[in-house]
Amino acid sequence: MTSQIRETPTPDQIRRAPKALLHDHLDGGLRPGTIVELARAQGYDHLPETDPDKLGIWFREAADSGSLERYLETFAHTCAVMQTKEALKRVAAECAEDLAEDGVVYAEVRYAPEQHLEKGLTLEEVVEAVNEGFREGERIARENGHRIRVGALLTAMRHAARALEIAELANHYRDQGVVGFDIAGAEAGYPPTRHLDAFEYLKRENNHFTIHAGEAFGLPSIWQALQWCGADRLGHGVRIIDDIKVAEDGSVQLGRLAAYVRDKRIPLEMCPTSNLQTGAASSYTEHPIGLLRRLHFRATVNTDNRLMSGTSMSREFELLTEAFGYTLDDIQWFTVNAMKSAFIPFDERLAMINDVIKPGYAELKSEWLFKQTASTSTSVKRRP
Repeated sequence: MTSQIRETPTPDQIRRAPKALLHDHLDGGLRPGTIVELARAQGYDHLPETDPDKLGIWFREAADSGSLERYLETFAHTCAVMQTKEALKRVAAECAEDLAEDGVVYAEVRYAPEQHLEKGLTLEEVVEAVNEGFREGERIARENGHRIRVGALLTAMRHAARALEIAELANHYRDQGVVGFDIAGAEAGYPPTRHLDAFEYLKRENNHFTIHAGEAFGLPSIWQALQWCGADRLGHGVRIIDDIKVAEDGSVQLGRLAAYVRDKRIPLEMCPTSNLQTGAASSYTEHPIGLLRRLHFRATVNTDNRLMSGTSMSREFELLTEAFGYTLDDIQWFTVNAMKSAFIPFDERLAMINDVIKPGYAELKSEWLFKQTASTSTSVKRRP
């Protein structure tokens, strides 16, 4: 029987804990200093700040508006400096490095190839540049004593009309670093059913896809993503809480959609800090992830946009630990959930869980055990 350690993990333990990330946007995680350097090299003079520290603050404050539409506006600056092969390689490599430094051992990072064509790149050149950058970042991480595997998710913008083209691109590169497909962008007015041809194509090709749903829009978005489009996972899915009733006595009643999501073990790619910024949740303590964890939904913890949210996987878990009293056992539960839900083959997911994630948490828990033993031993020696 696995031991249950109720000790609150320290920030250092959370950082060292192996973590799996399913929902992270490449153009939402740039280093501010990199944006400044790339803008200068490319002649982009529309940045609101040219000092990296001030620019980082600007991104966080601009994104902290409570509006998904305003939140999405910040990406104009990051995408503007990601229009060359060299820039894409650098951003992707630094992404892998930063995640590995934060203890992430597996990540699926998404981006929209169609947003990086302004200087003449083809869709294929964009994908190959990002893949090359991820491999370089993995190599540098190994040299620095960290291990990470990064897979790419190709995203189509839901307000555009290139979803089938991007789905075909994802399928073409599925054995070359691309693990799946996604649609993103403002939900209101752009339901996922607009892109049924792309989802039908991916299903015929036995390929994986996730759909941004249930973030700014409610249950109909989730229902369409699942029942019409056939999504493997839900990007955010936070509004599933609207189909769950909690009585004054604490009893819980699930609606049919919420029950379906739980029964089918459909993964929820939850991003707490981002949800607060876009108004999908009011506070960490009130975030639906607390209830969904208690009800054993397939909830996962993610960063969404590390730059705009000023966050990391470690920070997300630190904040959830403060809000809900989570322990290493809880963090491991979320991490295993994410790894089970990854878009890589089953045997590789299992190996990551059994050979990397579980041993990593066991080692962290053993630190607590030996700390307690040492403390007891010292106490005995000091007795008069």
